[in-house]
Amino acid sequence: MSKRNQHVVPHPNGWAVKAENAERPSSVVSTQQEAIARAREITRNQGTELFIHGENGRIRERDSHGRDPKSSPG
Repeated sequence: MSKRNQHVVPHPNGWAVKAENAERPSSVVSTQQEAIARAREITRNQGTELFIHGENGRIRERDSHGRDPKSSPG
């Protein structure tokens, strides 16, 4: 399985979790909260980013689970 960012998007049957540039969703669930939980699990395991879209399809939130650099001493 390749490491790709995950998107939670509206779907005719509820909400879908879709890998970036994928043709088909990996999961379709009835609520956005279920889709977010599933997508967070995937992004935490893969160290990728999560993009949460609203009902209008626009990104409303994002969450990074990547390997962020350590903050520099200040």
